[in-house]
Amino acid sequence: MRVMQAHWSVKKGWLKPVAELDKGSAQLILIFGGTDALERFPLQDLRTRYPEADIVGCSTAGEIIGTEVFDDSVVVSAVTFEQTRLHIARETISGPEQSRSAGAALATKLAGDDLHHVFVLSDGLHVNGTALIEGIQETLPESVVITGGMSGDGARFERTLVVGNSEPCERQVIAVGFYGDRIRVGYGSLGGWEAFGPDRLITRSEGNVLYELDGEPALGVYKRYLGERAEGLPSSGLLFPLSLHNEKGVEGLVRTILAVDEEAGTMTFAGDMPEGGYARLMKANFERLIDGACSAAESAKSPLVDSTAQLAVLISCVGRKLVLKQRIEEEVEGVHDVLGAVPMTGFYSYGEFSPYKPTAQCELHNQTMTITVFAEK
Repeated sequence: MRVMQAHWSVKKGWLKPVAELDKGSAQLILIFGGTDALERFPLQDLRTRYPEADIVGCSTAGEIIGTEVFDDSVVVSAVTFEQTRLHIARETISGPEQSRSAGAALATKLAGDDLHHVFVLSDGLHVNGTALIEGIQETLPESVVITGGMSGDGARFERTLVVGNSEPCERQVIAVGFYGDRIRVGYGSLGGWEAFGPDRLITRSEGNVLYELDGEPALGVYKRYLGERAEGLPSSGLLFPLSLHNEKGVEGLVRTILAVDEEAGTMTFAGDMPEGGYARLMKANFERLIDGACSAAESAKSPLVDSTAQLAVLISCVGRKLVLKQRIEEEVEGVHDVLGAVPMTGFYSYGEFSPYKPTAQCELHNQTMTITVFAEK
């Protein structure tokens, strides 16, 4: 596997020149960029240079290239595989209620005896990430691992875009299938947030819409905790996610708000809020957030016992970026310190897809650093 990278901005054009990319040899081009930048990006430059390559990517709340984090630019990674076959599937979705069926349709298009891994990029505002992943998993064998994330739009929550061999567009989900016995994939997903306050029973919910906590309108309960910060919803909610668990305890599930309905008193999340479960508020701990990113990197590289990571895709939640602010590159640098000299790319998202441990199935997470590393043996 060989990875070449470039970087583009609206104001300055190619910051890391497209000429540095090997012309015509790559099979997969990953592009991640700010919403406006992605729409203005000269996509034809890549199509001309790589007429046979699959070009996939999405809008972001921040772009990662190497150990640096940028806003309102586009990062490009051209990946050449020597022993791995790829196939791209794409679905358009009108609303969250179609998420499960869209996932099943993607999986049907990708199914194959030698399918090893699926990488998913989804619209960040019109998809129920929980149902999307369940639709994929119900159709594919348990041995096929899924990772990926939901596209972002900074802290604006207005529109998110996905690229799947197409112009950037809304309401789209794409999945990349990796086939063959030479591809090696590792993954890790960890947060680092601290829970506070009492557990609240989810007394009414429908899918990813939360109506009531302890029998009260959920939005009212949440606003009491936020105080003055409630005026900034939904973006201020990124600083105070909810942890989910049942009576027996559930690891690794965190949810952040995508939208609020003042009249109905409801909150909409990126994934399901299961009725009968419990929710508890969380807040940031700077050092634990950075440590969480490093631990995710350790988990991601551990399965590559007979290989060295050749590409790392980092998908971190926009909430972490808003909390860490000028320290944001510390979590990316921490990942690099763990993984070593491997090309890194990625973006800040509205949701992350990954198992939280090697033996678990893929789930939607919020507020995590999720890392997928690729290698060919």
